[in-house]
Amino acid sequence: MDAEAWVALGFLIFVGLLAYLGMHGRIADALDGRARRVADELASAKRLHDEAAAVLDSFKRKAAAAEAEAAAIVAQARKEAELMSQEAHARLEDYVARRTKQAEQKIAMAETQAAADVRAAAADAAVRAAEIVLRRDPKGTGVSDLAGREIERLKTQFH
Repeated sequence: MDAEAWVALGFLIFVGLLAYLGMHGRIADALDGRARRVADELASAKRLHDEAAAVLDSFKRKAAAAEAEAAAIVAQARKEAELMSQEAHARLEDYVARRTKQAEQKIAMAETQAAADVRAAAADAAVRAAEIVLRRDPKGTGVSDLAGREIERLKTQFH
């Protein structure tokens, strides 16, 4: 017998022994178990993928909602800022109007006071002039000259 026949006979005895011992069932069970583990891992990976997709969708919805809320907050802030600006403008106009009225009242009071001061000064000047005239010229001959000088003095004093 040649070597090839011995190899073939040894192979057949080996395969027969494996079949007799039931190794083909064990190998099939091992392969089936491995296939189940791979299928379970694939199912787990699919489940994790689906969960990740759901979480991603959830975050996208939350991000869109947050953007919408931020836009609403910005719009509300703009409205409030516009209202505050209008209120500040109205308060400023009111303040300017009050200050203008106060200034006009002060000017009117100053004008009234100035007129009263002029009248008082004119009366004092007239009294002094009369006193001077009566002391120097009890008969009244130089009154017109003195009155003219005092009037000129008052004009220069108040202008």
